[in-house]
Amino acid sequence: MEVQEQDTRKKRAKFSPIFILIVFLGLAAFFLCLASEFQKAKGQDLKWDGESCYLPESHAFRFGTAALVCVSVAQIIGNVVICKGFFKTNKKEMTPFHVLLLLFSWVNFAVAAMLIIVGASINREQKYGKGWLNGECYLVKDGLFASSGVLCVTALSAVLGTFASNVKPSLQVDTQNKIHSHNV
Repeated sequence: MEVQEQDTRKKRAKFSPIFILIVFLGLAAFFLCLASEFQKAKGQDLKWDGESCYLPESHAFRFGTAALVCVSVAQIIGNVVICKGFFKTNKKEMTPFHVLLLLFSWVNFAVAAMLIIVGASINREQKYGKGWLNGECYLVKDGLFASSGVLCVTALSAVLGTFASNVKPSLQVDTQNKIHSHNV
């Protein structure tokens, strides 16, 4: 009986730091996206000389890049831990629900990453005559970084949901074993 309790505690302690790391990186990505939203280049920063435009680099580029790193690391760590758990033992099976959550997570991650990459890229310095694309200057629309932050949180929530739904049944089995061993 004591061996089962210690084994369960070890499993929880092993995955708790990873769970907390994913939550921390997800929140960091969200807040960095919000910071990018407030620090992005604005129309008043745009300089026009009659022929070409100039837009200075804004802090949104750095914040966006940091957000992309945070969400990418969290997504990769989460999926490695989930896949390691599914392939490590034959007791756990990947259900269609798990597959849908992981697919949902990757789709949200891909869209969020695209939005962050484009938004951060537009917030780099756009020189006279070069611009961002075809010699023209572009500004990021309002809400682009904020929506990408929400997508980051949604993607990582799906990863954590897959992780939690995978861990929960094994804890229930351990609890049932403890109850039966006390009754015998």
